[in-house]
This record gives sequence, structure tokens and C-alpha cells, in this order.
Amino acid sequence: MQNLLLSYYGDDLTGSTDVMEALELGGVPTVLFMRRPDERLLARFFHCRAVGLAGTSRSETPQWMEQNLAPAFEWLKSLEAAICHYKICSTFDSSPTVGNIGRAIEIGRRIFGQSSVPMVVGAPQLKRYTAFGNLFAAFRGEYFRIDRHPVMSRHPVTPMNEADLLVHLSRQTNLSSGLVDLAALQTDDLAQTVDQAVQNRAVILFDVESRQTQRRVGEQIWRIHDQGHGFVVGSSGVEYALLAEWAGKGIASGQASFAPPGPVDRLAVVSGSVSPTTEKQIRHALAHGFDGVEMDAMQLVTEGAKEAIERAVASGLASLAAGRSVILYTALGPQADRSAEIDHIEGARNRLGRALGDILRRLVVEKKLKRAVIAGGDTSSHALGQLAIDALTVRMPLPQSPGSPLCVAHGGGAIDGLEIALKGGQVGTDAYFETIRLGS
Repeated sequence: MQNLLLSYYGDDLTGSTDVMEALELGGVPTVLFMRRPDERLLARFFHCRAVGLAGTSRSETPQWMEQNLAPAFEWLKSLEAAICHYKICSTFDSSPTVGNIGRAIEIGRRIFGQSSVPMVVGAPQLKRYTAFGNLFAAFRGEYFRIDRHPVMSRHPVTPMNEADLLVHLSRQTNLSSGLVDLAALQTDDLAQTVDQAVQNRAVILFDVESRQTQRRVGEQIWRIHDQGHGFVVGSSGVEYALLAEWAGKGIASGQASFAPPGPVDRLAVVSGSVSPTTEKQIRHALAHGFDGVEMDAMQLVTEGAKEAIERAVASGLASLAAGRSVILYTALGPQADRSAEIDHIEGARNRLGRALGDILRRLVVEKKLKRAVIAGGDTSSHALGQLAIDALTVRMPLPQSPGSPLCVAHGGGAIDGLEIALKGGQVGTDAYFETIRLGS
């Protein structure tokens, strides 16, 4: 592939599609691979100007990262894109033992031979803001510092108990860090400030609290990329910042149009999310014609998993045979969270995702479904692996629910051409599942 603007590794699947959506909306054709592609598969997407590799590092250990991120970064480096982005969640939820962002930076810094790594987390498009190093996020029309966020401060695996991102990062790495804050972003000598920062600190966080500061950050990230700072860490705020700069320079169009695909008669959803946002979406769907199938998460990860999967598949097939859409879920909100029990079983979280993927694959293949949804960031990464999908492209962005577009699956057999949406726990309006079914 030639003249790539950007390559990226997504630390989970929903985050990976979030980046793809942002790039496509900005007029940058993008493909997301589920695993490192061979030359034949890569050639199918020769027209793309951005290439992503979906990963699971958000839910993995530092030891896993060392074994898996290093070869992934080596491959991305070989593509010679102008920018290589390690994509993290815009809520920055991570810990020293799970989804360690500091370790990922250390590995990327080594592979790309960089003395300093820029980092951008704020993304106003997603209602995420960084001000003087502190992260703020919206929840149902209100704005919270991340350590007081009703959901993320209580995340079942990586609760955010620190809003100062560089303090939080310091618990994960000994690398030095610095901040280009809002005050610096308003000055005329911003370039000099940035140059000084990258000369003296291993990680540089850029504040973003508005489209205006986002544009200035994009200018600086693009300016320093050819000075040996092309490896960047952050949320899809990285792409939104760069797209503003690329549009201004005529490098990308800055916009794209997508024809709505229209409705399907039946939709299958599997959900492993315990988020209250997903709970409201499930309840809304059940009140608007969807059937619901409740599944026991513990049964899906223990010795009775095979029987539990068969029961879920049978129930799902019955609903679909009757012409109804169906949601198969392991929890209705945080009150149904069984993380404490699941985490006592080694590898259980990954096993749960794979079980949900097996169930969805059976439903799609046996009923020849044209559209499906997986809900839950960690769930999606492991579930999609069961569907034998090679790559994803965007079918329809959802401006009302940014970060969870409807995609097209590229693979073999009945899966090829499947339209699938991958929804993070906190993403989407109450009517999300019905919006996907209607395709508009």
C-alpha cells in the first residue's frame, strides 16, 4: 500500500471501529483487519489511506503486551504510514495489571525509536475533554470529572479513581511525562513550547477541550511527525485532531457521504455489557418488539458452557423463526454484574466473549441474517474472533451515536457481507438497537 496517512492498533474492537468511523467521516478510506493480513488480503484494500489492526490489549496483561504488541507494532511500522496510532479508550480506564497504557507506550517507543510520544485523549465529538491534564466525560447530559463519573469510576475491571491522566499514567510506567495545557495552546509560541516538551519528556499529553484547541493540537501532531514523532497514543481524538489539519491542507476532503442501508426484518444482538447505558438500550428494545433471552454468564464460562450455549442458540433461533429480532444478554445493568465471580476463573472473560461469538455465528449462519450487533467493548474483541471475519469497513456512521458505526464484514461463506455493529458499553442513545435494525 502506498501513501498511507495513518496506521493504527486498537486496544479493543469497539475502539478500533471508532477510529475507522472518524477517518471515514473525514474522507479517509479505511480498512480494519482482525489480524495481520497476508499480501492477497492487503491488496484487496489497496485504495485505502488508513489501515487498522484490531486488538484486545485493553483487557490484557503487561506480559501479554510484550509478547503481542511488539510484533504488531513492527508490522504497522513496516507499512510506513505518516502516523502510527496506538488507540486507547477515551475514558483512559487502565491499570498496572490490565490494559497498561504505560507499558504499551514503552513498547511503541522502543519499536519506533522515539524519544518522546505525543498523547491525545480529549475528543469533543465523543464528549470527552481534557483540561490541565484532567479528564472529563459526559453521562446522560451531565459532565463529570472521570474519577466522579457514575460509570467509569466504578468500572468492574479498571475503575478510574484518578482524573489527572499523567498521575494515573505514572502508576503504569516510570517514563517522564509532560503537559501542553490549555494556556499554552492559546499562545503564539506554541510550536516552541511543543518542541521543548518533546526534547525533555518521554510522554507529552495535549489538552483538548474544544474544536479550536483540537485543531491546534492537530497542527502540532502533524508538524512534528516527520521529526521522528510519528508514533502517537490516544483516543480517536487523535484522528479528529489530524482530520482538521488534513482538511485545511487539502490532504483529505474532510467529509464523506453514506447512503442509509435501510431496514432489515430481523436483527440478532449479543451483549456482555454491564453498563447502565446498555441496560437502557436493551430495555428500550424489549419495549419495541425485540425478544430478550437472558443468559447466565457463569454458565457460559464453566463446565456447563456447551449446554448453556445450545439453550441460548435454541431460544434465539425460535425468536428469529417467528420473524422477531432478538437480544441475548448476560446482564441488565451493573446490578447484574458477576465480575467478582468470573474473575476467580482464569481466562473466563475471554471465554465469555468467545461464547457470545459462537452464539451469534450460529444465529447468523442458520437464519442467513444480514445484520447483527455485539455490545460490550471487551466482549466484542473476543466475540468477533469466532465469526471468521478478516476485515471490516464502514457501511454507515451513526452521528447520533459516534464511535459505533454499522460495518461490513469481509470474510468467507455466510459471514461475507454481513452488516455488523460493535457497540461499547457507554455508547449510543436508548434507541440504538432499533436504529441499527432500521438502518437509518
